[in-house]
Amino acid sequence: MSVLIKPIITEKMTSDSELYNRYGFIVDPSANKLQIKAAVEETYGVSVTKVRTMNYGPSRKTRYTKTGLQQGKSNAFKKAIVDVEDGDVIDFYSNL
Repeated sequence: MSVLIKPIITEKMTSDSELYNRYGFIVDPSANKLQIKAAVEETYGVSVTKVRTMNYGPSRKTRYTKTGLQQGKSNAFKKAIVDVEDGDVIDFYSNL
């Protein structure tokens, strides 16, 4: 399985990429920073200066219904914020 699952394309990450040359990715939860750095450099052809990671746990919800107690949770995921060198740009929209 690939280390990079999908890029994060939100208003906040778009402004970070324009102002600070910083990009966000949803990554494999077992991947470390060195693997993430190598995967971004290989996939997009840029040089990475810094990688920050965050683990998000599942959000659990409980509902009381007429059929009884219903419990559920969302999926856990890991997010990586990658800083690239000045002058390097990752274009997510080039292959649409």
